[in-house]
Amino acid sequence: QVQLVESGGGLVQAGGSLRLSCAASGVTLSMYAMGWFRQAPGKEREFVAAISRAGGRTYHQDSVKGRFTISRDNAKKELYLQMAGLKPEDTAVYYCAAKNTILVPTTITYDYWGQGTQVTVYS
Repeated sequence: QVQLVESGGGLVQAGGSLRLSCAASGVTLSMYAMGWFRQAPGKEREFVAAISRAGGRTYHQDSVKGRFTISRDNAKKELYLQMAGLKPEDTAVYYCAAKNTILVPTTITYDYWGQGTQVTVYS
C-alpha cells in the first residue's frame, strides 16, 4: 500500500524559506512521477511543481518559478520542495502526490496523496 507523508511545514515570515519533504513507503519510487500541490482556505487545490520518475524533467507553476524547486531522491524514497522568498499568498496546505506514469502530470490526476502539511507565511 502506497503511503506518502509530508513534513517540514510551519510558520515563517515573508521572505523566509522552508523545505518540505515527502516520505514514500510501499512503492518503488522510481516508477512514479511526483508532484506538489497546495490548497488555501476556500480555494481549489492547485498545482505547484512536478518531477519525472528519474528527476530529469521538472515543472513549476509560474507563480513559484525562481522561488521553489522540486527534487527527489529515489534511493531514500523522498520528494522535496525547497521554498524560498515565501509570500503570504503561499500560505496553504501542501500535498505531495504520486502517479505511476512516464508523463509528468501538472493536474490533480495523481493516484496517491499525502495528508498535507501546513505552510503559513506572515508579513
